Amino acid sequence: MACNRAAKSGFAAEAQRKINSKYSEELAQECLEWIRVITNEPINVSGDMDNFYETLKDGTLLCKLVNCLKPGSVSKVNRSTMAFKCMENISSFLNVAANMGVPAQETFQTVDLWERQNLNSVVTCLQSLGRKAHKFGQPGIGPKEADKNVREFSDEQLKAGQTIISLQYGSNKGANQSGISFGNTRHM
Repeated sequence: MACNRAAKSGFAAEAQRKINSKYSEELAQECLEWIRVITNEPINVSGDMDNFYETLKDGTLLCKLVNCLKPGSVSKVNRSTMAFKCMENISSFLNVAANMGVPAQETFQTVDLWERQNLNSVVTCLQSLGRKAHKFGQPGIGPKEADKNVREFSDEQLKAGQTIISLQYGSNKGANQSGISFGNTRHM
């Protein structure tokens, strides 16, 4: 756990301060309120780092969250407070979140939560999962994700598009680049 680690110093402490500075209490509070609504658990929804960490560190609430979104997704939730059991809960949550469509770049590593290394990445993961909740019939958080808009063009339409001059190529209305001298120095 985080209390078993030696205090960081030097560059490591500076890097940790930079990571912690990205943490948003407002987004964390929004995540905890969303978790409370979905799971019906009486949790403290204060967004400060200490409360956020204490609420989620053992992974049981995270497993309950994904089981509410997608029933039966985590078959065994460990109630033990032993480190490897708690980390197993967090890992189970991460696997289900990835299967529910949370992109890999928006997930976190188990130690980010368990050892309190990067709580901002935990918030990012929960925000991403919250955007996916609409697909599972639950209220979500954040902006609604866009639906795929696949367009089909016939060969005739594609050939017609090749005859159009793009405005990036210049204009076909008489404009040209005369008078522009390349390589001229800036006069001061």
